[in-house]
Amino acid sequence: MLRSRIIGTGSVVPARVLTNRDIAKMVETSDEWIQARTGIAERRICGPQEDAATLAEGAAVRALAMAGVDPVDVDILMVATVTPAVPLPATACLVQEALRARRAAAFDIGAGCSGFIYGLAVADGLIRAGSARTVLLVGAECLSKIVNWKDRSTCVLFGDGAGAVLLQAQDGASGIRSTHLYSDGSAWQLLVAPGGGSRFPQSERVLQEGLHLIQMRSGNEVFRLAVRAMEDACITALKANALEPSDIDLLVPHQANLRIIRALASRLAFPEEKVVLNIDRYGNTSAASIPLALDEAVRAGRVQPGMTLLMAAFGAGLTWGSAVITW
Repeated sequence: MLRSRIIGTGSVVPARVLTNRDIAKMVETSDEWIQARTGIAERRICGPQEDAATLAEGAAVRALAMAGVDPVDVDILMVATVTPAVPLPATACLVQEALRARRAAAFDIGAGCSGFIYGLAVADGLIRAGSARTVLLVGAECLSKIVNWKDRSTCVLFGDGAGAVLLQAQDGASGIRSTHLYSDGSAWQLLVAPGGGSRFPQSERVLQEGLHLIQMRSGNEVFRLAVRAMEDACITALKANALEPSDIDLLVPHQANLRIIRALASRLAFPEEKVVLNIDRYGNTSAASIPLALDEAVRAGRVQPGMTLLMAAFGAGLTWGSAVITW
C-alpha cells in the first residue's frame, strides 16, 4: 500500500531564552504561579533578524539533511503558521527561495495550533492521490511578536520555534495511517488576533487598542474545549485504525498547557512515559509545537521503526485534529 512516510525531521528555536522570572519583571506574576498553571518554565524568543521564514528554513534544512534529499526534489512545500514573515506573499515562498527548492509548489496553512495536523492531512492526500511524491511540511511561529506583554493571562504561554517533516511516497506498512480534522467557527472569538487583516486593517486605532495582538476571551473555556476536543479526536483516530490506547507507543500532543496534556493522557489512560513533553522549555509554539516535539523525540532515540504514534492538536478557529502514524 502506498503511504506517506516521514523520512526526515528537523527543528530550530531562537537562542534567546525568556524565563518566568524575566516575565515577572514585566507583569504581576511569578515563576511558581506560571509553572503551577501551565507547566512552562521558559520559552524561546525571536531576535530582530529572526522571523517565521528564517526559523522555517532552519528546520527544513535539518529535515532535508536527515532524509538525504536535495531541495530540488521537493514537490510541495507547506508552512503552517499564524505569524507569517510578511502578509504577502506566503511565507512558504520565502522558504522556497531560501532553500532553492525550485520545483516545489509553495503555500501556507493557517489553522492555528492545529496547523501541523492540517498540513499532514493535505500532504497525505496529495501523496495518496499521486499529485506529489515528496512533501516538505514546516510549522513555524514567532508568536512573541504578536503577544501582549502586558497581559499576564497570555504572555506567559507562548514561545517561538519551528519544526519540519519531510514526507515521501513509499510502499509498505510505515507511514500516515489516518488523519482527522475538525473545526467550530462559532467559537472563533475565544482566541483571536483581530487586527491587521481586511476587517481591521492596520491603523492607528488598531495599534492603540492592541487589536493586532493575541486575545484570549476565556482561558477556562478554552481549556475545557481543548481537552474534550482532543480526546474525541484521539478516540476517533484509535477507532479508525482498530487500536486501543495500549497499542500506542507515543502520544505527541500539541504543547499548549501541561494540565491540558495531563488531562488528555489521563482520559485516554496513557502513562506519562508514553507522552512527549517539552512545554517546560518552549511554551506554546502553536503550529511548530508537534513537529518540534517530534524532532526532539526522534533525535533522542525515543521513536523507533515499527512504533505507532498518535498526534493531537487544538487551536484557534476553533480547530482540532489527530493523526496516527506507523514509524
